[in-house]
Amino acid sequence: MTSPTENNSTKPANFLRHIIERDLEQGTYAQRKWAGRPADAAQHQMGTPDPAKVRTRFPPEPNGYLHVGHAKSICLNFGLARDYNGICHMRFDDTNPEKEEQEYVDGILDAVHWLGFGWDANGTSHLYHASDYFDFMYRAAEYLIGAGLAYVDEQSAEEMRKNRGDFGRPGTDSPFRQRTVEQNLARFREMRDGKLDDGAAVLRAKIDMASPNINMRDPALYRIKHAEHHNTGNKWCIYPMYTYAHPIEDALENITHSLCTLEFEDQRPFYDWLLDRLAEGGLINKPHPRQYEFARLNLTYVITSKRKLKQLVDDGHVTGWDDPRMPTIVGMRRRGYTPEAIQLFAERIGVSKENTWIDYSVLDQALRDDLDPKAPRAMAVLDPVKLVITNWAEVMGSDGKLDACSAPVHPHKPELGRREFQFGKEIWIERTDYEDVPPKGYNRLFPGNKVRLKYGHVVECTGAQKDAAGQVTEVHAKLVPDTKSGTPGADAIKVKGNITWVSVADGVKAEVRLYDRLFTVPQPGTSGKDVIEELNPESLKVVHAYVEPALKSAKGDERFQFERHGYFVADRGDCRDGKPVFNRVAGMKDSWGK
Repeated sequence: MTSPTENNSTKPANFLRHIIERDLEQGTYAQRKWAGRPADAAQHQMGTPDPAKVRTRFPPEPNGYLHVGHAKSICLNFGLARDYNGICHMRFDDTNPEKEEQEYVDGILDAVHWLGFGWDANGTSHLYHASDYFDFMYRAAEYLIGAGLAYVDEQSAEEMRKNRGDFGRPGTDSPFRQRTVEQNLARFREMRDGKLDDGAAVLRAKIDMASPNINMRDPALYRIKHAEHHNTGNKWCIYPMYTYAHPIEDALENITHSLCTLEFEDQRPFYDWLLDRLAEGGLINKPHPRQYEFARLNLTYVITSKRKLKQLVDDGHVTGWDDPRMPTIVGMRRRGYTPEAIQLFAERIGVSKENTWIDYSVLDQALRDDLDPKAPRAMAVLDPVKLVITNWAEVMGSDGKLDACSAPVHPHKPELGRREFQFGKEIWIERTDYEDVPPKGYNRLFPGNKVRLKYGHVVECTGAQKDAAGQVTEVHAKLVPDTKSGTPGADAIKVKGNITWVSVADGVKAEVRLYDRLFTVPQPGTSGKDVIEELNPESLKVVHAYVEPALKSAKGDERFQFERHGYFVADRGDCRDGKPVFNRVAGMKDSWGK
């Protein structure tokens, strides 16, 4: 195995890396065996030494689309396993039959793959489902009952809530707590056999109703749900609670480091209690997994609540789960974020034990840093007005003549070649590139001023034509001869302004969607207001633009730097050959609120 110091010399240190490196140095899990698949203690002990000294897992519930917070967890779990020559398991925590759908299973697998990670290792697929372990979970429950560590409680939900106590008052024992082992086993089997209605009874651990940690006050292990499961069908009508199932799943899969967000910190004592009891009974491998908590991702101008995101979709505030303004991974992908940028973002924000807010600009900067070295360049005019060169025929010999121009596909990668476009009498320029009376420091087009049309010629502005409302409809200029870029006379005239353009002759019409932050406040949903009131009405503007001719055949997911404007992607759903649609991913620099 490559040592962590060799493998991670450029990786930022964090407390989870320190824990893993300590366990590797001390050989905490070095003697454990692996049956080649998830298994109980007896099967694992018949196996070979575990080839993975580190095993992590990414365990989403398949009840919705993954979002940017999940992306952090994916990068963390799969990334740590990769960096320490371990294995990360892809596991679906499908213990709730009423909320899970195959659509979400497929979407989750696709998202993890798109982010650059996989679960195949040593010729084995490590794709698992919690429901695959229902038989063992039931067996473990009967063991706990037999050991006097669990009982069937038939109080109502209201009675259980009342008797649980609170932070200042201990709980009260259930009147069913002193049932015999035989009584509990019989009643639990009746639950299993469908003889009780939903909600009629639950199986609870017998721990301590006076515990200062409310999670240790006889937590529920199983509940009755007469519902069909997407994986097990109608085999079961009792289903394990998440807090019971999750540690068992980790143990059967030989997980070493179970990484959770901070809201599970209070559940760790039960995680350890349960695995300690099952290890004492010889049911699971030893040493068993350990849980470690880290701060979840709080990103400004973003919400990650599934309920609130669903509200945005259902009420039509966005076009769907893959709307480019959504923080879902499918939305971020359609917006144009790259897997590399998201991994870089996750690495930069690091891992801590303290909840903080990360500014959205950190994500955008990761994208710029990823795309700047590799994104092809192009010129685009997003708010076009026509520039007419009034002396074109005089200088070029014909109004219809075109002058071939070119520019590098990437300024620092000559091997990528050059892009070709035409310069003619009529040119599209940005409306903001002309002013009748220029403000101080304005170096673009105004009467009497000279500018260079980038990669083309120098022109001198002579004025503009306006409509009855005073809106500029046409800008006029004269071509300055012998000033074409790349020719000996190009530097003969010095100008301060250098503007982008697209020729009327070969420019391509394009729909450009200018996406911005979905909310107007840095921490939406925290002020007590309905998040709908905090939506940004300017989060999407659609403009009809002109782009270079090479972009006519842009394919979905192709990314470009539109010179001066920022980074754009050909929309993966709507872009068609000859009718390109581009989404703005990020501007050239952060300008939010400025």
